[in-house]
Amino acid sequence: MNQPPSPDHDEQRRRFLKLLSAGGAAALLPGCVEAEAPEVAQEASAFFKDTTPFIPHGANNLEAKLENMGGFLTPAEQFFVRNNAASIAVDAAGYRLTVEGNAVETPLSLSLDDLVQMPGRTVFSYVECGGNQRAFFASILGQPARGTQWGRGAVGMAVWTGVPLAEVLTRAGLRDTVVDVQLIGLDTDAPEEGFRRPIPLEKAMDPDTILAYRMNGAALPPDHGFPVRAIVPGWVGSTNIKWLGRIEVSSERVWSRNNTTSYVLIGEAYPPEGEAQGKVATLQSIKSALALPWPATLPSGRRTIRGYAHSPHAPIESVAWSPDGGQSWQNARVLDPVMRYAWARFEFEWDAAPGRHTLTTRATDQAGNIQPDEIPPNEKGYLFNMPLSHPVTVA
Repeated sequence: MNQPPSPDHDEQRRRFLKLLSAGGAAALLPGCVEAEAPEVAQEASAFFKDTTPFIPHGANNLEAKLENMGGFLTPAEQFFVRNNAASIAVDAAGYRLTVEGNAVETPLSLSLDDLVQMPGRTVFSYVECGGNQRAFFASILGQPARGTQWGRGAVGMAVWTGVPLAEVLTRAGLRDTVVDVQLIGLDTDAPEEGFRRPIPLEKAMDPDTILAYRMNGAALPPDHGFPVRAIVPGWVGSTNIKWLGRIEVSSERVWSRNNTTSYVLIGEAYPPEGEAQGKVATLQSIKSALALPWPATLPSGRRTIRGYAHSPHAPIESVAWSPDGGQSWQNARVLDPVMRYAWARFEFEWDAAPGRHTLTTRATDQAGNIQPDEIPPNEKGYLFNMPLSHPVTVA
């Protein structure tokens, strides 16, 4: 795998803090602060938020509309939701996070206040469902994939504040035998009576892997994991466990539903690994998409077209765009801030003439990764990232 250059992550954070401060939004980035309980709706629903701005997928999933995304951060009320059961309300006062397993010296039981009092860290990271853009396996490759037929909107960008997972694991005392760290949610109606994903020790100890209790400067909303969720930057969304209740530290490789049959690339191009039916989906894939409805209708004339690009490997270096479905390419403007694990905004000017058009974008990151012209299919449609030819009608 291509490795990113080694920018100073703290310097990137400082630059963005200055940008926020200049815009009067520094209050969105508190330090060690009290995590208050959010207000929740009283009516029966699978969600606590207003579902009007979203494209619903079944009972538990809400796809965001990229055309509603106006800035660098995605407001919580417009952030997509991928659940395996209805969102749950957790009592902050009674909340406990347990840390246990055969590879820790001292099992822990931590309250929300215990976590808030630990050294904090702020991470700028997009979260994206591993099945984002799954519908394009059918419409572009002609090979439908099983699962929720997400378009482009199972992704969102936020600033997260919490405690590094490494801090918690260190307090539990890691044995030399540690292999995997399994994160388990309190959503007992989800598969396995608590949605779960294991991650290897190296990723668990990454300083940017955090147990977040704040999102965009406020307490986590219930739909997004209040009071505590995992943020595992660059990895598929299923790793970012919501309503985190238990951490199991194991001296053996951990296999569960979500890395043996689900969130696994199954197909001829993906030889099985371990107990999985194929290649386990871990890192996300480099992508770009326009912030327009699909399909879009625009008035004629010179227009500024905007979009988002992101890569798990390195910050975005450039985005090319094509007015003719990929026959010719031009460079878009990539806007600040450009940060590791954050999406980047881009824009370009287009002289929109009446008729039907396709606008195509292709992203490249600073490690040299580029959106591919072709990808092999997989049964459940994970990690689709071919350039999208966006249909646009100009009236």
